[in-house]
Amino acid sequence: MKTFLSIGSGPGMGLATAERFAREGFRVVLSARNADRTRDLAEALRAKGFEAEAWGVDTSDPASVSALVEDVARAFGGIDVLHYNAASMRQAALADQPRETFNDDLAVNVGGALAAAQAAAPGMIARGSGTILLTGGGFALQPHPDYLSLSIGKAGIRALAQGLFASLAESGVHVATATVAGFVSAGSKDAEAVADAFWSLHDQPRGAWTVESTYTPSGA
Repeated sequence: MKTFLSIGSGPGMGLATAERFAREGFRVVLSARNADRTRDLAEALRAKGFEAEAWGVDTSDPASVSALVEDVARAFGGIDVLHYNAASMRQAALADQPRETFNDDLAVNVGGALAAAQAAAPGMIARGSGTILLTGGGFALQPHPDYLSLSIGKAGIRALAQGLFASLAESGVHVATATVAGFVSAGSKDAEAVADAFWSLHDQPRGAWTVESTYTPSGA
């Protein structure tokens, strides 16, 4: 059974994407800092007949992210798809955000994604296959003054995907981001649509891989 690891698994796009891959026969590993909520999400998937587990991770700590990826790969014989979905959704303008919280936000918004890619890529390269999916955002294209750390983080996610795409593709690893241009509510049709976008990126034939797709929620 193939393994799908979700990092930053929330009840919205994270859960919807995990369920989308579970419907395709993947074992799903959900992970987040909130252990109780993550267990509840995994139980909801198991109640639907899917194989799902809940693991803990602190996405602000690169060592925690790396350890999670390595432990999941060891437990299940590798990771076929990694989805980095963590984000600090802080609303703060320039005058409202101390530098300490800005750095903390960047550690979650883009630092954890880099750590996850660094940990997952060697195993995928060794097998000659794998997918690394990153949840992007419209603030990467149109930064918002009231969401500065999130805007800069999403710009970093987009740059990370584009910077890794060509070199890892040569080794059989597909890196891609879905740029979601708006906020998505848990359990919504938009969440399902984003999940479909991620599946479509993963399911692209190797000769037709793309690095980015864009989705605009219905209310945006």
